Amino acid sequence: MKGRVVVAGILFFNPVAGVVYQALHYLLGLRKLGFDVYYVEDTNWWSLDPTVGDFSPDPTNSIKLVKPILNKHGFDDRWAYRRSNAQDEPRGCWGLNDQAVLDLYRTCDAWLNVTGSQTVWDDVALCRQRILVESDPISAQIDVANGRQQAIDHLDAHHQHFTFGETMTAETCPIPLGPYDWKPTRQPVSMELWTDLSHQPAAGPQDRFTSITSWHDDNKDRVYDGVSYQWTKDAEFLKVLDLPSRHPNRFELAVTGGVDRDIPALTTAGWTLRDALTLSADCSDYQRFISESYGEFTVARQQYTLPRTGWFSDRSATYLAAGRPVITQETGFSDVLPTGSGLYPWESINDISAAVEAIDADPKQARDDAQEIARGYFADDVVLGSLMERAGL
Repeated sequence: MKGRVVVAGILFFNPVAGVVYQALHYLLGLRKLGFDVYYVEDTNWWSLDPTVGDFSPDPTNSIKLVKPILNKHGFDDRWAYRRSNAQDEPRGCWGLNDQAVLDLYRTCDAWLNVTGSQTVWDDVALCRQRILVESDPISAQIDVANGRQQAIDHLDAHHQHFTFGETMTAETCPIPLGPYDWKPTRQPVSMELWTDLSHQPAAGPQDRFTSITSWHDDNKDRVYDGVSYQWTKDAEFLKVLDLPSRHPNRFELAVTGGVDRDIPALTTAGWTLRDALTLSADCSDYQRFISESYGEFTVARQQYTLPRTGWFSDRSATYLAAGRPVITQETGFSDVLPTGSGLYPWESINDISAAVEAIDADPKQARDDAQEIARGYFADDVVLGSLMERAGL
């Protein structure tokens, strides 16, 4: 074994399929590279109970959803969900016991904070090498630039800092990066989970572009140097509200979170809608939705596009891995990823139409190129091999 790695994330906090796969790709990829891998979520947050669509102090239903996935992939005795005192609720530890978690912290060679959302508690601080993997760039950098001490303390508690903002260090990015050596990375994808889906015949409309998204969420909106950087997705989708009028019956969104007020406008414009929380409660349904899609059409948050961070979606990476072409809003990712066939950046509605027409002209080539991009740029051994080497592990 190369060493022991503890992966931390938000599997139990938010046990929806996209989040499950996001963390699972790290676990499988690190194991493939020869590391001794565990998953430990150490938090004071309540967990989402998808059966009621709200957060609960009782993690039973969250564990019921996540545990079978971890067991299926060989992590049945390699996980723990550990909750500190939160909202007057007692500490609990599920999976590995408290002592086993503390032993892991003391003996691990690295603690990998995937999404960067986990707090470095005193126990976590026992880990000799703490690595932050930031999946959502810019908000933390703005907080540091604005002198927000909580953000500074959080970043300071890590020894190394990686980010999905692959082009943030370019002179075109207006946000200062502070004293941290931000190293670019991207979402790893375990290709074997998706390639078997790539040639399955679609059960539904075979020419429909889909995506899975939250709709309205402004809790990470930021202002720096008088400029606002929005977090919410709805503002970007509404810019291309009339897209289905150009390509009728071609666009479907699985969506959740504050969408009710915009449903009449979306359906009138010709968008097909379904509930993302229901879809994402089952990993098989989530995979099937992607595999039965013609491709993905999606937007990116203004926080990624305006400063040209180079961010790329972990969900879009799985579409590519499944051989489904992706049309997504330009964030600067075209500086580091191949585009033109299989992957299509857009900055205007005309770009989207051109991409649809290019895919329609040769869908097989688009699918093949999409999967080749995933294999060359997102495969777990490629991405994590680079990350761990640069981390000195």
